Amino acid sequence: MGYESPMPVQEEVIPFLLGDDNDVIALAQTGTGKTAAFGLPIIQKIDVENYQPQALVLCPTRELCLQIADDLNDYSKYIDHLRVLPVYGGSSIESQIKTLKRGVHIVVATPGRLLDLMNRKTVDLSAIRNVIMDEADEMLNMGFSESIDAILAAVPETRNMLLFSATMPQGIASITKKYMDNPKEIVIGRKNEGNKNIRDIYYMVRAQDKYLALKRIADFYPNIYGIIFCRTRKETQEIADKLIQDGYNADSLHGELSQAQRDYVMQKFRIKNLQLLVATDVAARGLDVDDLTHVINYGLPDEVESYTHRRGRTGRAGKTGISISICHVREKGKIKEIERIINKKFEKGEMPSGKEICAKQLFNLVDQIEKVKVNEEEIAELMPQIYRKLEWLDKEDIIKRMVSLEFNRMIDYYKDADEIETVDEKVSRRERNGKRGRQAEEGFVRLFINFGKKDGMFTNQLIELVNRCVKGKVRIGRIDLMENFSFFEVEEEEARRVVKTMNGFELDGRRISVEFAQEKKEELEKEGKGKSRKRRSTAQNRFMRTQHKSSKKKEKKDKKGKGKK
Repeated sequence: MGYESPMPVQEEVIPFLLGDDNDVIALAQTGTGKTAAFGLPIIQKIDVENYQPQALVLCPTRELCLQIADDLNDYSKYIDHLRVLPVYGGSSIESQIKTLKRGVHIVVATPGRLLDLMNRKTVDLSAIRNVIMDEADEMLNMGFSESIDAILAAVPETRNMLLFSATMPQGIASITKKYMDNPKEIVIGRKNEGNKNIRDIYYMVRAQDKYLALKRIADFYPNIYGIIFCRTRKETQEIADKLIQDGYNADSLHGELSQAQRDYVMQKFRIKNLQLLVATDVAARGLDVDDLTHVINYGLPDEVESYTHRRGRTGRAGKTGISISICHVREKGKIKEIERIINKKFEKGEMPSGKEICAKQLFNLVDQIEKVKVNEEEIAELMPQIYRKLEWLDKEDIIKRMVSLEFNRMIDYYKDADEIETVDEKVSRRERNGKRGRQAEEGFVRLFINFGKKDGMFTNQLIELVNRCVKGKVRIGRIDLMENFSFFEVEEEEARRVVKTMNGFELDGRRISVEFAQEKKEELEKEGKGKSRKRRSTAQNRFMRTQHKSSKKKEKKDKKGKGKK
């Protein structure tokens, strides 16, 4: 299978699993050879004559479940009659029950489906000698902790237990105390540390430029084969649809797809019919795909552990990889936190220009022409006609025409495309702190709109609203979202048209009001001054009335005092 020497995690783990009564916690990144580390020793210890489950592998997703089962089948190629059964949701439970009745030796399962089989009393765990929990931290994140408790309670106490995790959250400590006996802790690298073979690069761009930045990155790496991570199912589908429309070999993978759809997409991706897979974190867990060149974060995840797992999809088995993050300024603090956890600095990327991208693509084409395999026999009959057809062209003309045929569309796109500038974090911080005030950028005008965060207005929705209301291309600059209203910038020459057009529309039954921000500012200031004057006069009147009342009381008191005397 191409193994020449054991990887560090295999050297450490295999001796323990070959022994008895050895519980192990192994902290290792994805792609470090974990499957062979536990797969080879548990196969070695299987009694093939006994058709009962003797080893149990728990994992978080159906994709990882299938991948581990495939690997175990490969490792046991020369062991006759050894049976491995993947057990996961989304496939026929009846066929899994039939296979269990015929007898299996190793069960690879997601917790939910295995618990279902246990409740139906169709799986017997009484002969289990080894339990492996792969990507335990992710199983806890996905809410499998109760299912894991129920499963481990049904397994003999005399079994060996191996727990694999890329990170060490608090939930794992409770599992180790409850179900493991004095476990040996093996750390490959440092705890939570990132793979050193992976470059971490971030591009700081404005929110409205994120998709354009993604396209440039994909174009700048002509042979890219990677996963684009998005935060939500909706965003995943939207980005995949846009990429497909723009001519990229891309597709989506998220929780709303059926199992058949997921399998179809993964098959296309594995055989490299797709260059780019757009996925959510949950859908992409356990995708054991070889030779990924890039992982692209379309925005950073909320949890640092998720970033660790994302980047671990590339740079596997000692190879190099690139993890790219497309972020906005507010995520700068998150980058610092990730750097601290993985003990590695991010590189700040400069967005490639259209000229650089076209040059990279052209040289890639030249490389492909140099390396192409020519089938002399197949084309021999056609070549005389081709030579006659092209004999009026010299070598230089043929090369120019070939290049133009391949690249006219891309050259035309980048000839007209605006360059995307990476944001200077210091300047942006200064802007946020108000040191530059709320002035529009050069060439732009700042507009006010009467919808804010309370109305569910966010950056993407505002951009979509402008595009829906105003015909033609409108360049939008900086956006500032407040609670009850927002500000956004448009090019000077488009400003009056945007104001005039948008004021004729309604959103959710409420009329849209768009004004020039300076005019609105003056209006708000006038309102504020009027209210403050009103507040001051009211307070003064109240004070005068109080003073008058107190002086009247004093007069009465003095008169009473004189009468008594």
